[in-house]
Amino acid sequence: PPRPIMFVCSPTIHMSMLAPLRAGFRCALARTAAYTRSYSTESLKRTSLYDLHLELGGKMVPFAGWEMPVQYPDGVLKEHMHCRSSSSLFDVSHMGQLHMTGKDRIPFIESMVVGDYATLPVGHSKLSVFTNEKGGIIDDTVITNAGDYLYIVVNAGCADKDIALMKDRIKAFKSKGGDVNLDIIEDHSLIAVQGPKTQELLQKFCKSFDLSSMGFMTSHVVELNGIPCRVTRCGYTGEDGFEISVPSAKAVKLAKDILQTGEVRPAGLGSRDSLRLEAGLCLYGHDLNEDITPIEGSLAWLIGKRRREQGGFPGASIILDQLKNGVSKKRVGFVATGAPAREGAQFTNDKGEAIGAVTSGTLSPCLKQVVGMGYVSTPYSKTGSQVQVVVRGKAQPATISKMPFVPHNYKK
Repeated sequence: PPRPIMFVCSPTIHMSMLAPLRAGFRCALARTAAYTRSYSTESLKRTSLYDLHLELGGKMVPFAGWEMPVQYPDGVLKEHMHCRSSSSLFDVSHMGQLHMTGKDRIPFIESMVVGDYATLPVGHSKLSVFTNEKGGIIDDTVITNAGDYLYIVVNAGCADKDIALMKDRIKAFKSKGGDVNLDIIEDHSLIAVQGPKTQELLQKFCKSFDLSSMGFMTSHVVELNGIPCRVTRCGYTGEDGFEISVPSAKAVKLAKDILQTGEVRPAGLGSRDSLRLEAGLCLYGHDLNEDITPIEGSLAWLIGKRRREQGGFPGASIILDQLKNGVSKKRVGFVATGAPAREGAQFTNDKGEAIGAVTSGTLSPCLKQVVGMGYVSTPYSKTGSQVQVVVRGKAQPATISKMPFVPHNYKK
């Protein structure tokens, strides 16, 4: 497929590209709207950085029950390109942060997710998914082995249901003699700083710890400008970066200090969405949901050898059977010509027959090409397969492509 192996993501955008790029970003912004419909303005929560967002000129929108910045005066395109070339700060405090304690915390969490945490070293983090009895994905989550507890981060739009489910399962687990407890971290904010210059810039605030010693998906408690923070080398942009769990009382000070370097600039939900899509990363509620299994979602790699052999997670019989015998549809990436394909656009074959649907799509600022992901019937899921995507009633040529579209820049 027409996908470069290596390239430099240039900040240069020709004027002729602005209209289709804006159309692509409207697709990204539209995805945020799906989280707004079930929340009234009066019920929206605010993060500790809310006033700072207003001070910085952030355009605030409802998102997963929170008032969050979708963009700043620079605009989504410039925010996107700045993150790819330098460093950007995102407020992700709307996400749920949890501590799980008790001597049986590992067997308990493994009874809810597909990942192997019994062998995860202290100070390391791993992506996984909660599953239901049908094998569907309840939510995706990053779980860190923090030594005597697990540090768990869940999606904002799923936090309430995740917490309710865990509390319900804990009650049953304890009734059988299990030792596990769950605490919601309500006094900490979460700040993501992402981009190739992030380590260099954050190191200025971290005098007693060498951030370069941290590999991708590792986590440590360090001091940033004298503030104790849990710093995890991960993110949602495909770039190198860190997510910083910081006491909410100090979050504004730390964010201002980081922004005052002059190199780091604020970025909102719009660019976060286009960045994650270029990186081939899923957005829960769009690319994943409770009716899609990890195998259908092309996430079989989350299930390690021991979990494949032993099972023990919800829906294991269905998921393990799919691993062995295959599935009827798969999540794929695609590149296309023409207008950006919005969520719900149909994939068709050369006979015009429906073979699947788009779940996310945009015009990539770096590739200057329509990219997206969605689900197609398995016979069409092979990289290089030629399909069509229907946009405004017109079938446009598309090619099934490997993801990420833009190579990941994670710390090795």
